Amino acid sequence: MVEVSDHVVEPDKTSQTRHNQAYEGLRSLLMSGNLAPGTRLTEAELTTMFNVSRSTMRSVLVRLTQEGYVTSEVNRGVRTRSFSAEEALDILEAREVLESALAGKAAERATEQEIRELRDTLEAMEDCKRRGDQAGYSQGNRKFHQQVKEAAHQQTLARAYDTLLYPLVMRQYRNLSAQHPRSGSLEEHQAILLAIVTRNPDAAVAAMRHHVASARRALLLQTAADAGPAARTGQDARPDEGARPDEGAERGEQPAPSENGRQPAAPGRASD
Repeated sequence: MVEVSDHVVEPDKTSQTRHNQAYEGLRSLLMSGNLAPGTRLTEAELTTMFNVSRSTMRSVLVRLTQEGYVTSEVNRGVRTRSFSAEEALDILEAREVLESALAGKAAERATEQEIRELRDTLEAMEDCKRRGDQAGYSQGNRKFHQQVKEAAHQQTLARAYDTLLYPLVMRQYRNLSAQHPRSGSLEEHQAILLAIVTRNPDAAVAAMRHHVASARRALLLQTAADAGPAARTGQDARPDEGARPDEGAERGEQPAPSENGRQPAAPGRASD
């Protein structure tokens, strides 16, 4: 609130609110793993999607570029981020440290209500696995990890964890020929929950670290490192110029294969 003489002037908060809504919406879309590495993002399409002005969307894209979610190049525009194998490994190692620490804190601080919610989520994941519902299992997996983070009640760790771009790394390097959910994934989640329920921080740290490390080892990081610069930067997964996100999926089409012959990862499968 700005006070001028005898008049009180209320600042216009509408522009800032729209900026924040567009930022959170686009950030969530990027972190969902639904967009392939190298997907071109155009201001015209995004302004329509999020119902904001071009100037607002331009500032959102500048912010996301600064934070590492997208890249901006002269004559190439703004594109979704791709990661070298070395960058991906750094991010996943940081995830192991931060998320295992959060699990340890959850074992100390989780409320009974939060533990019940974790149980409910894990039961839903078990049901999805029995029914072969891969998308439902992935959704439950993401919810479980979010609940562990919240149950830790450790804001500094949580903020550091939220800056990691590991869902984008998982999306880029997922082994599409591997079983999903990964063998052992459900049992690893059960071990994490048991450690939290029994209030054993050391066991929770160890269980989460084992789980995240197992998910990392299932990725194609070594294959990408051996394949050369093109694979490391995700150039083989780059879609056509100006392609609209999920345009084919909306028509019920299968994603087009990349130059290396593999299908891009299905939406919603950027999980452990």
